[in-house]
Parts: sequence; C-alpha cells; structure tokens
Amino acid sequence: MNPTRKRRLTIVVLIVAAAALAVGLGVYALQNNMNYLLTPSQVQSGQATDYKTFRLGGMVKAGSIQRSSDSLKVTFTVVDAGGAMPVEYTGILPDLFRDNQSVIATGHMDGARFVATEVLAKHDETYMPKELKDAMAKAHADKKIEEDAGTRDSGLGTR
Repeated sequence: MNPTRKRRLTIVVLIVAAAALAVGLGVYALQNNMNYLLTPSQVQSGQATDYKTFRLGGMVKAGSIQRSSDSLKVTFTVVDAGGAMPVEYTGILPDLFRDNQSVIATGHMDGARFVATEVLAKHDETYMPKELKDAMAKAHADKKIEEDAGTRDSGLGTR
C-alpha cells in the first residue's frame, strides 16, 4: 500500500471512529434523560422496575391528601382504573392540585411508595397527554368488555 492510500485509510478510519463515538455518547445521554409515563396499575404490575426515574400519571384519590403541619411534605394517592399508588412529595404544589384532579408526578420508587420530585396538575379536564390517555384507555378496555357482557340483553323480542 502506498503512503497516500495509507493516509486516506487512516483519515477514513478516524472519521468513522469519531462518528461512532458521537452517536454512542448521544444515545447514552438521551437514555439517562428519558422519563417514561406509567399509570399506578402498570407500576403495580412490575413495569417500573426497569426505570430509575419515571412519571406517574393518574387522578388524585378523593380524601387522600395529607399535609404535614411542620414542613412542605404532602402525601396523596394516585389512582387509575386498576390500581392505586401512594405518593410522597416535599415542596410547593401547583395551585390546581386537589382531589379528583389529574396529575403527573416525576420521581422514583422507594419500596411500595412513589417519591416525587415534581408534581404537575392538569388545568383542563378535556386535555390529557397522549401517553396517559392511551394507558388509561387500555386499562378501561378490559373493564368495558366485562360491563358490556353483563348488561347486554339476549336480543329476543326487543324490536
């Protein structure tokens, strides 16, 4: 191999190695910053064990909000169609946070409870993030099939 070809091959190999390194670092950085949205029933089924931090979405259970008298610590329960998850948060909650309100909390699991670092409350019941809407629709789908089977009449003589 002559020196010119050797130099070109070395440059090409270095460019490919640099590109591979850049792509690898980009994927690693994105992987650490991704937050997956799960419902309480998905967390209870064990889907959250793969994630260090994730988002928990659902409704605040009525009567579950308990505020500490000596700190900003708040505990409440987030529910969906098939599960409930106790949540602990220390900080100032959004003004729209209340019972029967949709919330999304970012945090991690600590045993059987979810420790939130951020809590977001929905301002309008007509809007729901696509991921949460799909997850809740899937949770309700099984329930709807069972309800329809129980309330469906035989169709004989009802026309």
